This record gives sequence, C-alpha cells and structure tokens, in this order.
Amino acid sequence: MNVLLMPLRLYYRRLEPALDRLPFDLVALLARIVLGSVFFRSALTKVDGFSIAQSTFFLFEHEYALPLISPVLAAWLATLAEFGLSLLLWAGLATRLAALGLLLMTLVIQTFVYPDAWVTHGLWATGLLTLLLRGPGALSLDRLLSRLLGRQVSAA
Repeated sequence: MNVLLMPLRLYYRRLEPALDRLPFDLVALLARIVLGSVFFRSALTKVDGFSIAQSTFFLFEHEYALPLISPVLAAWLATLAEFGLSLLLWAGLATRLAALGLLLMTLVIQTFVYPDAWVTHGLWATGLLTLLLRGPGALSLDRLLSRLLGRQVSAA
C-alpha cells in the first residue's frame, strides 16, 4: 500500500509545488499569441484588400443573422473588433479590455451563430478568461506602461 502512495506523495510534495513556482508570464504570452491569431485569421477571411468582402455581408445576413443588429453593422463591428482586439492582445496593450471584447464576441457566436461548437468556444473562453483575470504577464506593453505610470504617480 505504501508503494502505491509514493507517486501521490511525489506529486503533491514535489511536482505540484515546483509547478506553482513557475512564472505565468510565458503562459500569458502564449495565450495572447494563440488567441490573437485565432481572431486575426478570422478577420482576414472577412476582407478583400482594404474593404470588407461581399461574402462577409452575405454571411452576416443569411448564415449568422444576429438579432437586434443589422447585418451590415454586425459585419463591420465584427471585422474591426477581430483585427483591433487581436492586435491589442499581441502587443499586450489594454489586454484585459481586449480579452473582454473577444470573450463577449465568443459568447455571441456561441449563443446565436454556432451553438454546437461549444468545445471550441469553451477553449477560447477559458484562455480569454485567464487573460482577463490574471493579466497579460510581464512581456507586455501593459506591464511597461504600468511601471512607467506607477513611477510618475509615486514621484509626483
């Protein structure tokens, strides 16, 4: 019986505390890069050069058909949000606001557009909630600006 408990002891006494000491910063950077890429690549499918593709307007009118908002406005908002919020995630600038915006977009997609894709949307939501609750990590413009502004405030 003692031999069977050894792996559990090793896990709880050694491995788990060692993992708790690893920095979150690289995980946050990876989350920002991957999630930003998902939405940026989606935005690329909505444009033709520097304008929104006609197929995007068709999709928003016939396949997505969101309630309470015109398809043209929804197409513009979704495209701009996917581009802009992805860039903010990549830069680590206003990361929590960008994550919140993409999380809301994910909830709309899950609820009104593709309700059967809950596993994919759940993965996106998990990563976005992690960034929303834990922040962008040290490798971000948010951290740099926070330090710069913190110094100015304390120096004043």
